[in-house]
Amino acid sequence: MSRRLEPLITGEIYHLFNRSINREPIFKQKKNCQRALETFDFYRFLNFPLRLSYFLSSGFEKRNELMEKLERKNKSYLEIVAFCLMPNHYHLLVKQISQDGIKNFFSLFQNGYTKYFNTKHDRHGPVFQGEFKVVRVETEEQLIHLSRYIHLNPYSSYVVKSIEELKTYPWSSLPAYLGERKQSFLKESLVLNLFENRKEYQKFVFDQADYQREWEKIKYLTWD
Repeated sequence: MSRRLEPLITGEIYHLFNRSINREPIFKQKKNCQRALETFDFYRFLNFPLRLSYFLSSGFEKRNELMEKLERKNKSYLEIVAFCLMPNHYHLLVKQISQDGIKNFFSLFQNGYTKYFNTKHDRHGPVFQGEFKVVRVETEEQLIHLSRYIHLNPYSSYVVKSIEELKTYPWSSLPAYLGERKQSFLKESLVLNLFENRKEYQKFVFDQADYQREWEKIKYLTWD
């Protein structure tokens, strides 16, 4: 991986994204997407006392008990503000909580998911295009617009055909923002507190949906 020149600052929010090698569909099957979300949840904590495979093989009650204990300790690499898994890439909005938290989290996430994906699909080599890309969020306006961009991704890229499908797209934080689903690791309040209520946020997102879909058709991709 190339070395990142600008330090990632604790307490700041960042937009992070990365694509798969050769745009291979790595988040298309339900079991793969579910594993990615489980990996997000697991690796956000510092010094998790179990390996992910052991944790996932534990009973539901034991996993919940351990997660609740870790939440109380409040020792995390980062907070996940918004996310979306697309067939060949991911987007996240995160707030760094501890020194080098983002770097450590994404090293664990990308390495862990790569091992899982390669084992399940009998393949070798990297899954992601090297180091994740990162943009610092500098204003509240930038924060809410990035959250909208991330949440509209499945619609603007025609992964879902309609707004109704987008509302329940399971591999995005949007359903949690709209009150349709709980997502234990999500800190959506950092965005929602900037709106009067969930309906106002929904209007903010959906009013831009068709424009973003049209823009997506003509924009030039900048990822290498």
